[in-house]
Amino acid sequence: MPSRVLPALPGLLLAAAGGAAAVLVHARVPLLGATLVAVVAGLAVGAAGLPGASLRPGLRVASRQVLRVGVALLGLQLALDEVTALGWPVLVVAAGVVGLGILGTLALARLLGVDREQALLVACGFSICGAAAVAAVDGVRRSRDEDVAAAVSLVVVFGSAAMLGLPAAALLLGLDPVGAGAWAGASVHEVGQVVVAGGLLGGAALQVAVVVKLARVLLLAPVLAVVSWRSRAAGPGTRPPLVPAFVVAFAVLAAARSAAVVPPGALEAAAVVQSAALATAMFALGCSVDVRVLRRTARPLLGLAAGATALVTLVGLPAAYLA
Repeated sequence: MPSRVLPALPGLLLAAAGGAAAVLVHARVPLLGATLVAVVAGLAVGAAGLPGASLRPGLRVASRQVLRVGVALLGLQLALDEVTALGWPVLVVAAGVVGLGILGTLALARLLGVDREQALLVACGFSICGAAAVAAVDGVRRSRDEDVAAAVSLVVVFGSAAMLGLPAAALLLGLDPVGAGAWAGASVHEVGQVVVAGGLLGGAALQVAVVVKLARVLLLAPVLAVVSWRSRAAGPGTRPPLVPAFVVAFAVLAAARSAAVVPPGALEAAAVVQSAALATAMFALGCSVDVRVLRRTARPLLGLAAGATALVTLVGLPAAYLA
């Protein structure tokens, strides 16, 4: 065991330091999400050519295993009774954002000539729950690190734009706080970004925004089941687990939270660990990005990200009038 752990230790320590720094920046400047700061910092380190061969094993562990820990812990944010209390019209909209968002993004990707693997990562990230959904799909598909990092970067950049732009749009449309919060929860990419957008809209908006967003997060498990089934059916060379362990953990933790068997203190501690795990993984992913690859794929990917953002924003708008 030590012979396997020691080679990964330097890269893991670097990723942990980058993740911790990102969390601290977010604590001081809440508008700067920890995932955004971590990805940007990782990109800067990667562009400088600092991650040498000795760091790559640990960075890979951080961008895979640590990221899956963060996804699994996301289940503890889900309380099913709060989600069902939204009422079926809002739940239908949330499901529509996920379903139509994924299908529409994949269709747009074909028009733009974007690689299907990249398109699937973007589609799920933008339609469900941002970087966590990208990581979850990667756990099922075993995507290339460059594709995962590019999708995560697009999620944080376009999600941050939506985080600031949607409250302004809600003001122009004259939406009440509850309606504006429901729209934010149905349309903004990351859970953390939804929290910021809801906070900008006010306390009443924040509460409904988070719950609507969690309704989308709840659909992560069934979407992954479909993606995994299709991946296994693709051929003998592609045989990921039917239900990855971290997805099972996500579902079990969501059930535990819904059953109210997890003490409040444990929930708070888990939230801290989840934020740190995702930031650590985002930093590692940023380090793995090959800027030359991004230059070759930037234009169609940017078009896809813009189109996906517009799509989920429009599909999510009815939630503003149904909440």
